[in-house]
Amino acid sequence: MNKVILIGRLARDPEMRTTGSGIAVTRFTVAVSRPFNPQNGQPQTDFIGCVAWRRQAENIAKYCSKGSQVAVEGRIQTGSYDGADGQKHYTTDIVADNVTFLGSRNTQNSESSFDSANFSQPMPSYDESQSIPTTDVSEDPFKDFGEEIALSDDDLPF
Repeated sequence: MNKVILIGRLARDPEMRTTGSGIAVTRFTVAVSRPFNPQNGQPQTDFIGCVAWRRQAENIAKYCSKGSQVAVEGRIQTGSYDGADGQKHYTTDIVADNVTFLGSRNTQNSESSFDSANFSQPMPSYDESQSIPTTDVSEDPFKDFGEEIALSDDDLPF
């Protein structure tokens, strides 16, 4: 299975072009923070090249800009080409099947931003004096569903 899911911010404005047959294609780079910090404590970021086609490409070019937060769902695609220098160059891109706009660059410092969420807050403590609603299960909960049916192991298909 070739499946990729990224959440990050656009590192620069997306670039839309059209093919000779009029199909829109947009290239964009997503900056994704790594979930761990190396020994020096500085967070690291990967800059991942993505490409979208057709209507998705048009929407990205129209509604996103540098700093926009997006979720990209797609697949890895590798390729190669011969450069002007005569050497073979290899490419790796994420072909975006679905891009969800999570926020704009204006909301990157807001409290609702995923990056600024504080997951280190302690869970609220439980007070044993609080009453918890309970249900009486001493009575048969299926008493109003009709008559009882007896089954043997031979009646079961497995």
